[in-house]
Amino acid sequence: MTLLTVLHYPDRRLRNKALPVTQFDEGLRTIVSNMFETMYEEKGVGLASIQVDIPQRIIVIDVSEERNFPLCVINPEIVNQEGLQHESEGCLSVPEYFDKVERAAKVRMRAFDQDGTPYELDAEGLLAICIQHEIDHLNGILFIDHLSRLKQGRLQKKALKQQRSEVET
Repeated sequence: MTLLTVLHYPDRRLRNKALPVTQFDEGLRTIVSNMFETMYEEKGVGLASIQVDIPQRIIVIDVSEERNFPLCVINPEIVNQEGLQHESEGCLSVPEYFDKVERAAKVRMRAFDQDGTPYELDAEGLLAICIQHEIDHLNGILFIDHLSRLKQGRLQKKALKQQRSEVET
């Protein structure tokens, strides 16, 4: 297994849209395995392939406290959503920043596992948030895009300043 490099905002590659997975083979299983390893190492609960510069519709999730309920999500689509929740979110691609985002409280998702087997999943709470957050990534959307323009501007200035300081050192 290999640790992958997580892209950080404002990297423009985070705005790419992922393409559907068409090959369910050993290469895909390797990507999924590496994504899980990276997500666990980074202490995340979800990771979309766009975040590691792989432009395919692949997500890995594990919201369990014991980190023992890995969920592989390929070519996901939300087929139903209900209610609203307004919870704090963070993102491996926007380190050390958290803010409240409004999302659907419950979702029904249709997807494939890494072997190409289709399934549907009903989710609520943190799992519903994570599914919506990661699908946004596959569509080139970051959680900060759901914030006010003022908050987005402040975060962009902070990220650009941090990026400049990293280049100088």
